[in-house]
Amino acid sequence: MATQLDSTRPDLGSLRIDEGKRAKSSRGRRIVYAAMPVLIFTGLVVAAYTLRNQRAVVEVATAAKPEAGGPQALLNASGYITPRRRATIAAKITGRVTGVFFDEGTRVAQGQLLATLDDSDTRRALDSAKADRDSAQAAIADFEVQLKNAQIALRRAEQLQKAGIQTQEALDNASTAVESLQAKAALARQQAAAAESRIHVAQQAVDNCTIRAPFAGIVVSKDAQVGEMVSPVSAGGGFTRTGIATIVDMHSNEIEVDVNESYIARVRPEQPVTATLDAYPDKPIPAKVRTVIPTADRQKATVKVRITIIDLEKHNFILPDMGVKVAFLEEAKPPAKGKAGDGEQEKGAEAVAYIPKSAVRSGGGASFVYVVREGKAERRAVKLGMDRASDVAVLAGVRPGDSLVVKGPENLKDGDPVEIRE
Repeated sequence: MATQLDSTRPDLGSLRIDEGKRAKSSRGRRIVYAAMPVLIFTGLVVAAYTLRNQRAVVEVATAAKPEAGGPQALLNASGYITPRRRATIAAKITGRVTGVFFDEGTRVAQGQLLATLDDSDTRRALDSAKADRDSAQAAIADFEVQLKNAQIALRRAEQLQKAGIQTQEALDNASTAVESLQAKAALARQQAAAAESRIHVAQQAVDNCTIRAPFAGIVVSKDAQVGEMVSPVSAGGGFTRTGIATIVDMHSNEIEVDVNESYIARVRPEQPVTATLDAYPDKPIPAKVRTVIPTADRQKATVKVRITIIDLEKHNFILPDMGVKVAFLEEAKPPAKGKAGDGEQEKGAEAVAYIPKSAVRSGGGASFVYVVREGKAERRAVKLGMDRASDVAVLAGVRPGDSLVVKGPENLKDGDPVEIRE
C-alpha cells in the first residue's frame, strides 16, 4: 500500500534544468540583443529610402494661351440669358377656364386670343342692361308723343284765353301738363344714359372673359387647363390658378451677370464683350455692356451688369435662362516700355499666358510656380501681369500648355517627384 502511494507522487527532479541547456538559452538571448540594433538601423534605412522615393500627389492646370491680337480680356464672369420682356398672363377676374388655344412653344402675335373664361353670368348682366336701355328709349318716345299733343293743347288754350272764352285755370293746367311731360322725357333720357353705362360695364366684364397676348412672343409655360378656376389673386388651397401662360419676347433676350465689386471698375457701358453659352462653347457671341445697375448686393458683394447681344436675330439658338460665360474686353494698346525693379513688372508688356492664381506661390519677395515635367516639380520664377477674375496674366516664365501645380504639399521643392491626381 505504501509502495502504491509513493508511485503517485510527482517527481520534482524532472523539473530541474540541465546546465547545458541553460548555457545554450543564454547564448541565444545574447545573439538577439546584439542583432537588434542592426535590425533597427536596417528598418530606418529602408523607411528613409521609401520616403525619399514617395511621390507627392498634386493637382495641375494648363497655362492658357492669350487671345491672339485684338482686344484682350480684362475680366471673366458668368450669368444667364434673361429676356427684358417676359410676362405671366393672368385674367382680370375670377372664373372657370372654358378654352385654351395655345401650347408650349406656340408663337403668338400681339392681341391673339389665348384662352376664354365662362361668361354666362356676365352676358346675362349685359342683356339686362340692354333691356333697360331699350325700355328707357321706348319711354322717351312715348313722352315725346304726349308732349307734342300737350303743346298743341297749350297753344289752343292760350288762344282761347286771349279771346276771353277760356279761363286762366284751363291755361295753367295745359302749361303744367307740358312741363310735366318735358320732365318725364328728360328723366327717361337719363335712365337711357344710365342703362348705356351699365351696358359698357357689362360688355367690359364679358371682354374680361377673354385673355389675349399683350405682345408678340413665344409661350414658354402653359399654366392652366380647361375646367380649372383662375384668379388674379391667390385664393389659397392650391385649387385656383393665378396665371394662364408665360410669354417671352425672344427679341429682348440679353445677358445678366454678377460682377465682383472688387472688379466693377473695369466695366463700363458700351464695353465690348465676348459671350459663350455653356450649351454651345464653340460659338462665341459678340456683345456689349448695356448698363451697370447702380446698386450692389451686400450678401454676395456683387454688382449686376446687363449685356446686349449684337445681331440677336442671327443667334436663334439662344434661349432664356441658359448659362453663359462672358469676357469683358479692352482695346489693344501699344506697348510702352518701362523699367522693372523691386517686384514691378514691365508696363505695357503683353501676356504670354494666363494661369490660375492658385498656381502662384511667393517667397523671398518673388513669385514662382511649379511646372510638372517628366514626373518632377520644376520651380520657375514668373513675372505677373494684370489679374483676370480667377486667372492672372504671366509676362515671363511660363509658356502656354505648361502643366502647373495648383494644389499640392506646402513643402514641395524643386526636383521632387510628383504624381498627378486625376
